[in-house]
Amino acid sequence: MFKNFLVFICLITVLTACKNDANSNSTQMTKSSTKAFNEMLNNYYEDGLKLNPLAATFSGDHRYNDYFPNLLSDEYRKELKNYYTKYLEALSKFDDNKLSKSEQMSKSILKWECEINLEGFNYRQDLRPIDQMWSPHLMVGQLASGASAQPFKTVEDYNNWLKRLDGYIAWLHSAKKKMEEGIDLGHVLPKALIKKVLPQLESGAIDKLEEHLFYSPIKNMPEDFSEKDKKALTEAYSNKLTNELIPAYKSLHAFMSSDYMAAGRESSGIDAIPDGEAYYRYMIKFFTTTDMTADAIHDLGLSEVARISSEMEKVKKDVGFEGTLKEFFDHVRTSKALMPFTTPEQVIANFNEIHERMKPQIEKLFDLKPKTAFEVRRTEAFRENSASAEYNPGSKDGSRPGIFYTPIPNASEYNIHQDESLFLHEAIPGHHYQISLTQESDELPEFRKTLWYSGYGEGWALYSESLGKELGLYTDPYQYFGTLAAEMHRAVRLVVDTGLHSKGWTREQAIQYSLENESESEASIISEIERYMAMPGQALSYKIGQLKIRELRTKAENELGDKFDIGQFHNEVLETGCVPLALLEEKINSWISESK
Repeated sequence: MFKNFLVFICLITVLTACKNDANSNSTQMTKSSTKAFNEMLNNYYEDGLKLNPLAATFSGDHRYNDYFPNLLSDEYRKELKNYYTKYLEALSKFDDNKLSKSEQMSKSILKWECEINLEGFNYRQDLRPIDQMWSPHLMVGQLASGASAQPFKTVEDYNNWLKRLDGYIAWLHSAKKKMEEGIDLGHVLPKALIKKVLPQLESGAIDKLEEHLFYSPIKNMPEDFSEKDKKALTEAYSNKLTNELIPAYKSLHAFMSSDYMAAGRESSGIDAIPDGEAYYRYMIKFFTTTDMTADAIHDLGLSEVARISSEMEKVKKDVGFEGTLKEFFDHVRTSKALMPFTTPEQVIANFNEIHERMKPQIEKLFDLKPKTAFEVRRTEAFRENSASAEYNPGSKDGSRPGIFYTPIPNASEYNIHQDESLFLHEAIPGHHYQISLTQESDELPEFRKTLWYSGYGEGWALYSESLGKELGLYTDPYQYFGTLAAEMHRAVRLVVDTGLHSKGWTREQAIQYSLENESESEASIISEIERYMAMPGQALSYKIGQLKIRELRTKAENELGDKFDIGQFHNEVLETGCVPLALLEEKINSWISESK
């Protein structure tokens, strides 16, 4: 018996040793796989910065501040396609079983990223390089002002911008050639959008250097620069603008106001261009990160419009307004009581006051709060008339704050009824929390810190608007109506975007539908409809994402009951950074199961 026991002990020892060796080998293999996987992710990120140096600049990485690639050249497009192909192939070499949960999500995200961008090469987006809302010339204008992400603190900074301008000027010339090709192939903008681009180009074509936006860095040169450097930079900038940049703008403006305008489309929807229907299906997938059809989204929009209209009727009744809902919209649009300001500074101050008012409640809903500083600013004059309120992220190193830009073309006509919901969306806890926390994360690989998926990103921001009452806002019925109006605006988008691009709606039909169902001003609605015409599908992402996040919260509340923690739920949603909605749903479902 004792002998058999010794044999048993020896056998256990051997088996244990073998198991330990196996575990050791397995651990080493896992570590090796993890190291190789993370190196691959880092290489993807670094290679991506070289292809998109403006993204590097906006993230606070200044290594490529002197570079602007010709995004429209065949060489660049080939290089970009090879980039996504290379990393999609690299992903297939990693076994999910040897990766952590976070690494598995990174793999899924990168797979989506490569596949969706490669699919985009099936469509000739390069033939429509300029519009009034989304084009590089607007971003470069922001940088040129000297008040954005491009630094102008040293002589090297100034020289970097001169070199970057060389690439941008080449892009301007290429844009003209691409649009000429687009005319031949039937890929042109609607005339209504061309009209909105012309003033933007005209502002770059003015001869008076002192009034030129791109001359701003010279007018604001640091005082500690030597007189020699100031003189050299002034001459260099004057020559660059006079001899190269301004002529490029003049040439492009002349072309777009004549030949291109004559060729411009009378149609409003993207389905009018070659392969337009397939392109719109792609854009829906790209922006919503779902496989929803245009018809399904259109029907969802109609349903949401009806639901929100019912809520609006209640507010109308509460404030004692007698008349139809459409008449109430007109009342809200034109009420002088809702236009109390006379200066842009008062508008900015109102947003800052909203922030102060909600601070005590923010602690109850959010465990995680970003370190990145935050500011509210007026949108720059050169793009103010065509711009919507927006958020520009701070730099990853914290040297530049996150900025909520709001256009104020006329302070005396600025209507405040949506200010609380707008702040929640664009600023806190919307885009500022979402983007800053992602950039500050110690857990996420670098490539995930700068990703943007509208379904998640805009969905979170719209979900944030629904938190107003929990944050101590919306106590005024007109401000609550403002958030309903903002949500209605996104619901209307589902109807008009799909109407324009898949159901033959005209610009005028879309404008009329919006006027009948929301309280935005006519000028704002026209600007919005033209925005959807310029970027099909983007406007769908807000409501699709919001409804998914709200659905996941409701599911968690119902299944977890007393165990549900709102702060923890928000952590789970935010800590992943931007992800396709299907991956977010998997993550939240897993968290619910683990929490049980």
